[in-house]
Amino acid sequence: MKGRKGKYTCRKIQARIQTEIFRRNTFTFANLEFQNMSLKKRAASFNFAIQGMKELFKSQPNARIHAAAAVMVVAAGFYFQISHTEWILVTLCIIMVFSLEAVNTAIEFLTDLVSPGFHPLAGKAKDVAAAAVLMAAIGAVAIAGIVFIPRIFAWFSD
Repeated sequence: MKGRKGKYTCRKIQARIQTEIFRRNTFTFANLEFQNMSLKKRAASFNFAIQGMKELFKSQPNARIHAAAAVMVVAAGFYFQISHTEWILVTLCIIMVFSLEAVNTAIEFLTDLVSPGFHPLAGKAKDVAAAAVLMAAIGAVAIAGIVFIPRIFAWFSD
């Protein structure tokens, strides 16, 4: 058999497989399945996201602390009449902290699922995810300080 050229060589089989894979994965508008993008499915996906937010605030004390801080910052923003640019910065900080808190929570849930017992890598994954939230919170506090400290000093000096 060695050296004999058969009908199907390895290169021919490999080329045929690659051609078939390319043919099946080629993007065309005809391949899009618009019937799968129904309004019901879009509404269901929003419902799942809302359920996720409920779970975040129900199960995570830090998310509730962030929510209380966000309410105080928004109230201070109205009281001190911060500018549009400052509102954008404050809003982005609030969204960033909540988003990272949600990602941290998802990582914690998944880590607990795949590694119910103690594992050093599972602990590292949770620590790094928590560090991301901490960095965002520190950045948000810094921006809040830049926005509000001059106004607070002016308020006390009046």
